Amino acid sequence: MSEYSVSAPIRFARPIIKAGLRGIFHLLSPVTIEGAENIPYSSPYIVAMNHVSLYDPPFIASFWPETLEIIGAQSAFETLGQRELLTAYGVIPVHRGAYDRQLIDRMLSALQSGHPLLIAPEGGRSHETAMRQAMPGVAYIFEKAKVPVVPAAIIGTTRDYLQRAKHRERPPLTLRIGRPINLPPLVSKGAERRISRQRNADLVMSHLAGLLPEEYRGVYAETAILPAS
Repeated sequence: MSEYSVSAPIRFARPIIKAGLRGIFHLLSPVTIEGAENIPYSSPYIVAMNHVSLYDPPFIASFWPETLEIIGAQSAFETLGQRELLTAYGVIPVHRGAYDRQLIDRMLSALQSGHPLLIAPEGGRSHETAMRQAMPGVAYIFEKAKVPVVPAAIIGTTRDYLQRAKHRERPPLTLRIGRPINLPPLVSKGAERRISRQRNADLVMSHLAGLLPEEYRGVYAETAILPAS
């Protein structure tokens, strides 16, 4: 596995990009951040978010107290302006639906180098508030990384968010950060191991669902785990 590093231009650009995005979001919306005390600062961890629209990654990245490594769909790099922003931040491109061993190694290398990593277990935007089931492949990352998973619930970034903001509705945005989850180890093999991986991925999503309003929980409505008081 190759060593993970972030180039000097990207390290320089990230604080500027984050500050600029925060300013835009504050201009368009009242923003609430809850649970920042749950972040295991200065150590590697995975941030697992729900993914409704293209506004989710910039919102969470700009308001997260630490700098996140981010993976994003290759298709997002095909839009002028968006491509330059993603490249300047150093977003790691991924081809959805394709097995990419190099990408997996890069994500694990980032975590082993001490960087927190942002992922969307659903595998892409749902285009609606209700969550879909987590993709099975994400459980492989959870298993191999052996780091805590921090659920991060995003509320308000619906598909019509920008349109509503342009009409000065100031739609509210909320980021709720849950307590870190340490997933149980996998001990089975073959088909049973794959089932066990999916069970761990669903466990993360159930914790995430517990941080979300009912209309956001989707397939995890019945298994949502509410945060301990």
